[in-house]
Amino acid sequence: MIRLLLPLIFFSTPIPAADWFQGSSASGNFSTESPAPTHWSVVNNENIRWKLTLPETGQSTPVIASGKVYFSTLKEVAEDSSLGKDIIAWCVDEKTGEVVWKRELQGRHPLRLSGCFSDSSSPPAVCDGERVVFINASSGIACFDLDGNPVWKKEILSVGRTLPFLHEGNLIFTRQIYPPEPDGNFPHKYADSPKEMWTQLQAIDMKSGEPVWTTECGLNMGCAILPQRLLDGRAVAAVGRGGGHGPPEKPDGISLVDLSDGSTIWTLPLEKFMATMSYRIRNDVLPVFHQGEHLCLDATTGEITSRSSIINEVPVRLWNDGQRVIRPVTIPDAGKGRMITQTSNLLVGKWHYFRSYKRPWLGRVDIESGAVEYLELPLQLSRVKGEADQLLWYVEPASKKEPKLEQQVFVNNDMKNSRGFVVFGDKRSKGSGWGHIASPTPSVAGDHLYVPVMNGTVYVIRWNAETLDESAVVAINDLGPVGQSYTRAGLSFSDGAAFAHTIRELICIGE
Repeated sequence: MIRLLLPLIFFSTPIPAADWFQGSSASGNFSTESPAPTHWSVVNNENIRWKLTLPETGQSTPVIASGKVYFSTLKEVAEDSSLGKDIIAWCVDEKTGEVVWKRELQGRHPLRLSGCFSDSSSPPAVCDGERVVFINASSGIACFDLDGNPVWKKEILSVGRTLPFLHEGNLIFTRQIYPPEPDGNFPHKYADSPKEMWTQLQAIDMKSGEPVWTTECGLNMGCAILPQRLLDGRAVAAVGRGGGHGPPEKPDGISLVDLSDGSTIWTLPLEKFMATMSYRIRNDVLPVFHQGEHLCLDATTGEITSRSSIINEVPVRLWNDGQRVIRPVTIPDAGKGRMITQTSNLLVGKWHYFRSYKRPWLGRVDIESGAVEYLELPLQLSRVKGEADQLLWYVEPASKKEPKLEQQVFVNNDMKNSRGFVVFGDKRSKGSGWGHIASPTPSVAGDHLYVPVMNGTVYVIRWNAETLDESAVVAINDLGPVGQSYTRAGLSFSDGAAFAHTIRELICIGE
């Protein structure tokens, strides 16, 4: 069996190995070697241990530690709303879903509710076995003991897509200086701002909340930063710069950061780099996507060691009139360097998985050989109790008036919370979850890759399949009725169960 080669990440407090105590898992790779359920249905209540109806929308990936589940939602609204800034930190029992405690974290800068890129509730919690930290992307960071008693609070602005993690007693997160506009959008006016305005990685002491270090190099607010180790034992993280909305950090490209002090080990400039992806290292190889290419870098030096095109004459297993056909396809340029769906990539073993930006295709690159494969997936699963499942397949628009990729759906996401209020501020949140959005990052349990899509469909893929074909698709599952199960949270795993967070529910999946 192929193993994941998980890096060793050391912490100051003993934490059970089975826990998923930060958004990117204990390993920092969105991965656990323990298996989890592959087939379930929220609609049919199949393989569902429990569900907790939530009063308000939220996006954080559930974090599991010492028998508790930690996550965030927005504070309840009293009417249809498009903006929000206050969040609720939740602690519930892992076995039953019973609420243990809740705490409010007030915000200062409203963000768009249920945004297709993030919102105030997006950052996942972090638990070190004695304390748990929550981040409100609209205001700051709050630390509690495991009984919910306040420990410390800091008004440090972060970003909705930060993935905070633990390293040697420090909480490391993406710190931002400039706030959103009153309408919840980030403007282009900061594009030429000086270094003092850059978004950077910052470490603070988990016990006190005091700053420990801040990186010299900047990073894009949409990067999924993961703690990694080089073969020589150094703890590092790769960060990227470049993306939409005029980010000020320079130069566009990638840097490797030493997690012991935040210093920059090397920098690789890449013109017009779209940095919004996850960064994993395997055997000192750092693979990234740039324009229409897949690059492999020497993680010790930043040198590019290989290139593969992911758009020119690539083999695609297409769905065509009810059957599979294999064709070489040249994918049209999406513009602005967008060739993968943002943060949809994950390196698993030797395969770098990703979702295409232009088509509903799951792709992967063999980082050893450079071989590229694509498999077309259905856009959406519609499951109704007592009826046969329906799969919606993509149809190429014949004209600009016909629905594009992101608009082709059985039913638009209604964007209603469990109390019936409409809670969203970006029309793209109503779409299929393919196209111009920030995807939940896939995660791995045992031999399976779990790929959640914003419309509530979850694909389970045998990640170590020799060929990425239809036999690699183990299951296609639902997180609720079509149109009512919007999600931007990744799946997390603990004790043989999977945990999902939708606009209306927290769900524990397990036999």
